[in-house]
Parts: sequence; C-alpha cells; structure tokens
Amino acid sequence: MSNSCSLMPLTISASATIHYSLFTAYSIMKNVYFIGIGGIGMSALARYYLHRRIPVAGYDRVRTPLTEALEREGALVHYADSEELIPPAFRGSGGGDTLVVYTPAVGGDSRELGFFRRSGLRTVKRAEALGALALGKRLLAVAGTHGKTTTSTLLAHIMTVAGGGCTAFLGGIAKNYGANLLLSDSPFMVAEADEYDRSFLRLFPDVAVVTSLDADHLDVYGSLGEVERAFATFVNQLKPAGALVVKKHLTRNGKPTFMQSLSHRMYTYALDEPADFYAANLKPLEGGCYSFDLRTPGQTLCGCTVGAPGWLNVENAVAASAAACVAGADLRRLPQALRSFRGVQRRLDVQLSTPQLTYIDDYAHHPEELRAAIASIRGMFPGKKLTGVFQPHLYSRTRDFAAEFAESLSLLNELVLLDIYPAREKPIDGVTSALIFDRVRLESKVMCAKNDLLSILRSRDLQVLATFGAGDIDAMVENIREELIANSA
Repeated sequence: MSNSCSLMPLTISASATIHYSLFTAYSIMKNVYFIGIGGIGMSALARYYLHRRIPVAGYDRVRTPLTEALEREGALVHYADSEELIPPAFRGSGGGDTLVVYTPAVGGDSRELGFFRRSGLRTVKRAEALGALALGKRLLAVAGTHGKTTTSTLLAHIMTVAGGGCTAFLGGIAKNYGANLLLSDSPFMVAEADEYDRSFLRLFPDVAVVTSLDADHLDVYGSLGEVERAFATFVNQLKPAGALVVKKHLTRNGKPTFMQSLSHRMYTYALDEPADFYAANLKPLEGGCYSFDLRTPGQTLCGCTVGAPGWLNVENAVAASAAACVAGADLRRLPQALRSFRGVQRRLDVQLSTPQLTYIDDYAHHPEELRAAIASIRGMFPGKKLTGVFQPHLYSRTRDFAAEFAESLSLLNELVLLDIYPAREKPIDGVTSALIFDRVRLESKVMCAKNDLLSILRSRDLQVLATFGAGDIDAMVENIREELIANSA
C-alpha cells in the first residue's frame, strides 16, 4: 500500500433517489429560521448558514452557552414559543424565501411551527436540511447508537490534518476547534448520521461507519428489529462505489448481522482483536492514554497514541482511521492527527485532575454507553473507587431499559442517581428513577434531586467522580468542579 491509503476511488455523483429540486430550492433562500436552534445539530447548521452570510434567527426554550454563541455570531434568538417574536424578515412577507428548519423533538403543539405551516413556508426537519447540504459532496457519515459523536469528530480531525480538509457537522463540541462545525473548500463532508426519527435515511454516503447497534429510541422504532432494518436501509444508501466500515462484532460470515446481503465493499474494525483495522500491542500510558500499533490492510503504523484518554477513544480512533484511509487520507500524517486530538466536550471529558481526585463528565445515557464509559474509566484508574452520578434521560428509555441501566451502574463502586430528565416527553405513570435504583446491586447508593447533588457529593470520600447523562446535568459541571476544588483546598 502506498502512503495514501485510499483503497478504491470514490464517486461524487449523488444517488438517483435524491431530488435535485431540493438543492435548487435551498440555493435561492434568503433567510433561515430554526425552531430548536440551541440543539447541538441545529446550531451547527445555523453556524453554516451564518458563515454563508444568510440571515439566521430562531427559537429555543432556554438560553445556553450554545445559543449565546450563536447570538454573538449574528443569529437572532428568542426564548418563548410565540409567533409575535419571529422577526418580520423571517415571517414570509418577502415571497416565501424563508426556509424553516425544525428539530424532530419539536412537538405538534409548537406555535411557531404551526404559524409557518399556515403561512405556506417550506418547513423541513434538520435531517433534510443536512441531506441537502451533502449533495455533491464526498460524504463520510458515522452512524451508531453510541460512539458516533467522538468517532465523527476524530474523523473530521484526521481529514483536516491528513486528508486535505473537510466540512463537518458534529454532534458535540470538538476541543481542537471549540466548535461543532468545521468549514473547508474540500469536497469531503463528515456528518454524524443520527438514527433518531430515522434522520440518517436522508444521507447517501461515500463511506458509512457503523460503530454500534443496540435497542434504543424504542419510542420511535418499537423493537430492535426495526432499528436494524433502519440501519440496513442506511447502509444500502451508500453510493455505488462506496464502502462500509463496521465494528467487527456486528459482522458474521463476511457481512453485517443486521443485513440480509451487502453489495458494497466492507471493512471491519476492532479495538485490539484481529480485523481489517485494529490496535495491536495496546499499552496504557500515564494520564489514561494508550500507545498502540495501528494495523491496516496494507501496513502497520507503529507507536500511535490518541491525545484523549481511555481505551474507548482508541476504539473510536481505529474506526475513524479506517474511514479516513478508505477516503484517501495520507497515512504518513495519521499518527500526528491521532496524537493531536484533544477530545470532545462531555465525552470522557476530564474536568479536574489532581493526585487525590479526578472528575470526568460524560454524555452516556444508554446502558451500553454507560457500560463502555465506566469500563474505560476503570481502565484509566485501576484500583481506585469510582463514584458515578447518573441522570436518566427520557421516561420511555428508563421504562424500557431499567434492568439494563441497573446492570451497567452496578459496575460502579457507589452511585448517586438523579431524577429523570424528561426532554421531549410527558411523565409516564409509575416511571421514576426508582425503577433503576431498586435494581442496582451496590451497597453504597443514594437517590436525590438535582438541587441536593452538591451536598451529597460534599459528604463523600471521592477518588474518581464521573457524571453521566444527556439531560441538563451538564449545567452543573462547573459548579461540581468548583465544589471539588473548594473542598480539596
């Protein structure tokens, strides 16, 4: 294999199933309005249009650092669901030249969405807007019920350092860039392919990565079988000369376990077991990082390391490296790209590190994510007591996976369990955090309201603390860190 590790030329032509009239409609719009502008995926799109000097406005329920950043960058943002607050230029009086993008989490009772629909303006979900922007690009799309945010961010970083650049729409804030959007004149685009609401079926990749496939979003899919069928459809939307990069345990007899057949090229990856791409000679380093030799189909890159800690980041790095190699990244610069990667906010995110105490924040909100994150943290700090704070996300997910959550949380030494964060859902009778709590096999466990968390932590003898959840627990991270620093003084 040469220094450029492209395994086969990729096509740029879009799938015949994409309607180019959609692309034309997007090219003539004068304004873009976002309902749910503060979401991580929505804000990346908003930033993209701002960069193109297209006026952007939007609504979200609460003011956050993301919405404040958008306001500084020029977006008009308000925080009440009211059609009266929509700026006049975005209300359709200019001949319907406003595109309205809404998050799938928006309910049918949204006043603003109802107003725009009555006005006859084009309203699209975020996934459709993202799919339109991918037209004509060499799309590298990362899917998976967990692992996709870090893997797509790693892939974007590798392509930036070793692949000539890329535009990237990410599901987290990349620490290297302080943003969830990367911009480039390169023909490559990296996107996180979100399975929620079947959003990823709007994407037609050149390279598709599947990091994991577990039962999740059962409020949408109903069963694991339906999740698998959606992933199979996504993979079948690869362009004719495209390729699939898939975790080895999701394959059997040379094809993905979730598909009847596969007509595209496929490459497997694994952490440290033989696959097309894997990390050989994995060794822990001080600070929680690892050294390894990256095995590829053509050569071995010795002495690699990932700049972010945890074996989970090594596994994600192998997946991202595989996709970058298939896309034609320069192997000679790949070790530099991995070494310089600084991680993603809220993904094994080290907030405090002293000889006495380490505090890590992580987005894990599914039982498998929790299991992997806890195991990775244990590998970083062998022999130390691990205290976990978990905020369940969604009533339906808590109901559907209470036993599995308890199994994963039982891997901790002690647990602080918070109330359920409802997000887009209304309460379900009989569903509370107690469904998980009662099943956790730990002597040291406590259930509390979020407002009582700091006092609970103050009474604990902490060695390694980790906060987990996809709700609003991130708003407490700074206060927790300050409390820990004050207590250690």
